[in-house]
Amino acid sequence: MSKRNQDDAPEVRLFTDGGCSGNPGPGGWAFILNHPATGKNLEKSGAEKETTNNRMELTAVIRGLETLRRPATVQLISDSVYVGRGLSEWLPKWKANGWRRRERNRWAELKNEDLWRRLDTLLAKHDVQFVHVRGHSGHLENERCDTLAVAAYQKYL
Repeated sequence: MSKRNQDDAPEVRLFTDGGCSGNPGPGGWAFILNHPATGKNLEKSGAEKETTNNRMELTAVIRGLETLRRPATVQLISDSVYVGRGLSEWLPKWKANGWRRRERNRWAELKNEDLWRRLDTLLAKHDVQFVHVRGHSGHLENERCDTLAVAAYQKYL
């Protein structure tokens, strides 16, 4: 995650969720981008016919960050432990190890490498702080993202 000083960058909150019907199976992603200073929200969602839950979680974050037109200070709020641990623990190690991970004392292919690389590029532009929320716990924006993601993949069922 970026540590750049962006005092004049806008503060935004990015709520994300992704999910699948089966894993792999039809999947959807969604985000809500909130600009607290203006109170404006932007909601977007999409789907893929055959994917995984983790790919949809990453896609939601990527699509949300891609929406930003200039560098921003972003509070990323998600129920995805995979995204949170990836950002804080795994990503720096993967990059240092040539985008590989250790598995039983040998190098293994990195799952979802294409998405992690895209996310890494976006993280270089923005100052992102991850906040974990428990899924399906009544968190308004997280529940809304879940509803949007599920609705998005319904066309593939």
